[in-house]
Amino acid sequence: MNDIDTTLIAPIVCCSNSRRTAVRLLVMAMCAPAAVSLTAQERMAIATAINRTAKLRALSQRMAKAYGQLYLKTLPERTREVLQQTRQQVQAGLAELERQSWPKEVGRYIADVHASAAKLDAMVETPVSKDGFLAVSLQSNQMLMQANTATEAFEKLTQSQTARLVNVAGRQRMLSQRVAKNYTLIAAGFDSREVREQMAGDLGLFQVSLKQLADAPITTTHIRMALELGQAQFVFFDAAIKRQPDARGLEDVATTSERLLQLTDELTGLYETALQSVIG
Repeated sequence: MNDIDTTLIAPIVCCSNSRRTAVRLLVMAMCAPAAVSLTAQERMAIATAINRTAKLRALSQRMAKAYGQLYLKTLPERTREVLQQTRQQVQAGLAELERQSWPKEVGRYIADVHASAAKLDAMVETPVSKDGFLAVSLQSNQMLMQANTATEAFEKLTQSQTARLVNVAGRQRMLSQRVAKNYTLIAAGFDSREVREQMAGDLGLFQVSLKQLADAPITTTHIRMALELGQAQFVFFDAAIKRQPDARGLEDVATTSERLLQLTDELTGLYETALQSVIG
């Protein structure tokens, strides 16, 4: 992994020990990788932060997907539940991140995500419309980019290849939701070469990433079982994406993307736990 940017070092505790922790982590970043070991508390906090910021990437796309599905009247009752749940998850995830005491650089990353998420949240409250869906999609992409910046900042802190696996597993959640959102964009009349190329690229990356995760030395039998479930669900999701974006296709994509999100979220949690056990 590349050398850590010392501006991205974050204290991990928010009590009276936070200043001391900040100094420890700064020394760790400036010295050799093995010079300072992370405590168990620090390992858990960093791994959780990676998972949370990575999940915000997926939630940004899920929110836009749900808004588009409401516009197209796809499973409206269930979709309203999905949208409300997603908004609550974003707020809860940001609140947890903001309970920590971070240095200015990381704090700015989180503040940027919060501002972008607040703008997206306000937009999905407006009456659904075709133009509104496009605007929501663009704003969800902005939130995605900012959440990705924060995720990578936390990943660099660990100096562990396992942190990359948490990021990759977490990215699977986002890919499932961005593909479903783009499928919904096509159904809403926003078909374009760019949208289709991104969908194809995301589907390919999802498959490549499954293999990368399966080949990782830290992948246990338990994790491998979760990967196999994800692969099986991906087959159903991929088949749904290949359907014409009609009412039936939209329903299939809505349901399979939600199940795939659930499975990849569980998978990411397993890698978070693995990261907590090996850093330091």
